[in-house]
Amino acid sequence: MPFELFLALRYLVARRKQAFLSLISVISTVGVAVGVMALIIALALMTGLQGELRDRIVGASPHIYVWQVGEGLTDVATDMRRLKQVPHVIGASPIVLGKALVTAGEQQAFITVKGIDPATEGDVTDVSDRMRSGTLGALATRPEASLAGIAIGQVLADQLRVRVGDTVTVMTPEGPLSPFGPTMGSRRLEITGIYSLGLFEFDAAYGFVDLATAQRLLARERPDFIEVRVDDMYAAPEVARDITSRLGATYITQDWAQMNQSLFSALWLEKVAISITIGLIVMVAALNIVASLVLLVMEKSRDIAILKTMGAAAGSITAIFMLQGLIIGAIGTLVGALAGLGVTTVLDRYKLIRVPMDVYQVAYVPFKVQPDDFVLVVLAALAICFLATIYPSRQASRLDPAQALRYQ
Repeated sequence: MPFELFLALRYLVARRKQAFLSLISVISTVGVAVGVMALIIALALMTGLQGELRDRIVGASPHIYVWQVGEGLTDVATDMRRLKQVPHVIGASPIVLGKALVTAGEQQAFITVKGIDPATEGDVTDVSDRMRSGTLGALATRPEASLAGIAIGQVLADQLRVRVGDTVTVMTPEGPLSPFGPTMGSRRLEITGIYSLGLFEFDAAYGFVDLATAQRLLARERPDFIEVRVDDMYAAPEVARDITSRLGATYITQDWAQMNQSLFSALWLEKVAISITIGLIVMVAALNIVASLVLLVMEKSRDIAILKTMGAAAGSITAIFMLQGLIIGAIGTLVGALAGLGVTTVLDRYKLIRVPMDVYQVAYVPFKVQPDDFVLVVLAALAICFLATIYPSRQASRLDPAQALRYQ
């Protein structure tokens, strides 16, 4: 073992009369550990929340919306066939969107009516896989004598106090013309399915009906959009540009990143702000390391002078105190990193932190530690601790042995 490392370890374990120095070293170690743990937890929280929202939004919505300016989608079958020939496109489905008022007894709510093709909707969204009761395919398999079907979210079903088999009344502003102008359209529908996508926006305000029913309710002659799903959601912007170039300039596209740009930009900015704020804890702990090393240099001035008179180089003296500071920082970083991983694992596995779903879109706070974030925090903490050792170590190496031993 190099004598510099031996002395650094020896100085960390202070004798009884130097217990105060050991206490400061312990406080410095705890400060680094708390800072690293807090930073890992904060980054895991923001990463987990961003990833959870992204996955749920992309699961509830298509990766790309396609529509045509002018007369609209006049030949949906041809457009869908051409879209499926675009590289990376794995699914396409036509939809109709419109606003409506749904009532069930004395309960009522404003919703977005989404007309879908039940046979192809599962190719572009996860709605069919998230059915709590009933099936999405039941929208297209209704007996001729029965009411048309509608699938609603779990939150909306609780609000309306309905379940599968109950009936609701859906009213839309696009009703038939009368001598006095347009009238409200109204139709009774039967609840054929209840889904739960995990997003309040969809579970509380969307109703899925088959395409023909939606066109009658909303007075549409043809679908409004074609939904598209790609094999890699991060390639959606590039695929959207490719679709426009292949189908022509009259076709407009909008991908999921464009539709949710403000949300994810805000989450990213929040992640950076929290990281900087909590990172100051590590810097405060580094100041404690500076203080502890300065006090140690003052306490060990006689030992430093003796080492220098025995031939120890200035670089060796510097290394002794740098190693002591790095040991404090390394132990604190290791403890904090392990504690951060343990806390985030427990919080995420058991879903301990619950939040209002109507505010945060998720029922609990998810935690996800990304390897690159973890490595960055560890390296940054070690770098800060190393920088904290430079000044006191250099002061120790410049100590004049004659001045230090004069009054000994």
